[in-house]
Amino acid sequence: MKFTKSLWLAAISAALFALLGSSPTQATKRPRYGGTLRVELSVTSVSLDPRTWKPGSVAAAANEKLAALIYDRLVTLDDYGHFRPALAVDWSHDTSFRTWQFKLRPGVKFSDGELFTPKEAVAVLQQLLPPGLQITATESGVQIRAAHPAPDVLEQLASGRYFVFRVLPDASLVGTGPFVLEGALPAQQEATPLKPLRLKFRARDDAWSGRSFVDSVDVTLGSLPLRQILDLQVGRADIIDIPPDLVRKARQDNLRVWSSPPETLLALRLDDSQSAAANAQFREALDLALDRDTMANVLLQRQALPADALLPQWLSGYAFLFGNPMNVDRAKTLQASLRASAPGGEPVRLRVDAVSDLMKLLGERVAVNARQANMAIQIVPHVAMSTTTAASPAIGLHLFAWHYSSLSPRVELQALAQHLHSESGAESESIEEPANPEKLYAQERGLLEERQILPLLLLPEYVGIAPNVRNWSAEPSGSWRLADVWIEPAASASNPDTASDGNSAPGARP
Repeated sequence: MKFTKSLWLAAISAALFALLGSSPTQATKRPRYGGTLRVELSVTSVSLDPRTWKPGSVAAAANEKLAALIYDRLVTLDDYGHFRPALAVDWSHDTSFRTWQFKLRPGVKFSDGELFTPKEAVAVLQQLLPPGLQITATESGVQIRAAHPAPDVLEQLASGRYFVFRVLPDASLVGTGPFVLEGALPAQQEATPLKPLRLKFRARDDAWSGRSFVDSVDVTLGSLPLRQILDLQVGRADIIDIPPDLVRKARQDNLRVWSSPPETLLALRLDDSQSAAANAQFREALDLALDRDTMANVLLQRQALPADALLPQWLSGYAFLFGNPMNVDRAKTLQASLRASAPGGEPVRLRVDAVSDLMKLLGERVAVNARQANMAIQIVPHVAMSTTTAASPAIGLHLFAWHYSSLSPRVELQALAQHLHSESGAESESIEEPANPEKLYAQERGLLEERQILPLLLLPEYVGIAPNVRNWSAEPSGSWRLADVWIEPAASASNPDTASDGNSAPGARP
């Protein structure tokens, strides 16, 4: 068959549309304004005050997603790794990376009508920035000065809790974002499946970034995962969060599932409160006995990745250099010599520091792996920290989750090191050279060799998306771009654009 030039162009166009997972008809559809986006989350409470967020907290991940509806940052990071203007339209730094200048966007207003000024930016960011960074107002923006070279200032400002907001006299917060929260956020109220907590965010017509496509975002907290899946199936929800152990079910039910790169680390923390857990030989034996591949591929049904490092590859760039192969025989040998030197020791107690079925199953798998190497681990029930008394038995192992909240590997590793050493009562070493990957790698290797923390798994975030939800995306920081989402009428949404579904296995960030 002889192809003309036009036929070749038509063939190439068809191939491109096939690769993108959409048809020419779908690609020409225009966004629609209006409607309500219904979001269901399993978390039982949220805080929209970034000053209260704890680094590494899994709860802070949900806080950040909702805070992004009403607040903005100075800069953002796009999917291609380029920093983009937000409340700051331009920035520069000196040759030593100690002084940064930011020019602020003029004419921006908070949702209460007050003008956003350099003074407002300084007032809030000074409370959020670490001690090594000091911020002052200039004529048209702000200046940030660092005690040490800080080439990762943009990474810090584009992620985590570094939102800009204004504190009102009644202590409530307002922002410059595309939405505003209707009513007040209930204080200290925990949502339950029988009594869910509902929040409504209304679109702002005067937002500097333009009006969002949807009129409002309704958020329901405290919804059980299986209930969320059912609501998505029958059209009662548009966006849901899915735990890793239910992702396979959701896909078998032909639900549209999006997955992020790894955002949460599941790990074991070893404490010195039990002498056995403080023993370096025991820690090495336990590390060698852990079957991380089975945890990821069987227990988590291939919806997680084995973790050999503290930071994921997309964040550090060197995680592939770490490796910790399982060696049960070596673990048995170490444990046998340990028993010979200290016979009749008590079992090491393991407490799961987060309440979820997944964490309980993972704790049981850790105990099984330890038993295969003749190591005795006893799982104790989870108790709230406030109920822990002096009479409580000493705990040697803690299974905990750590959410990556910063785009700066130095900041993230420093926060993790501070968490570990604060739990043990020791002081952590400061990590001051973000421009030196070799030193950062050495710092992480030193933390791993201490074996105070044993990484287990890396978990992505999984989101269920209704067929008629269009233009779904998330920022590299983890925030959802809900202001860009639009809703197509259900009658014409039977074949959603799969280009944004993200159904592939967990990978690296752009």
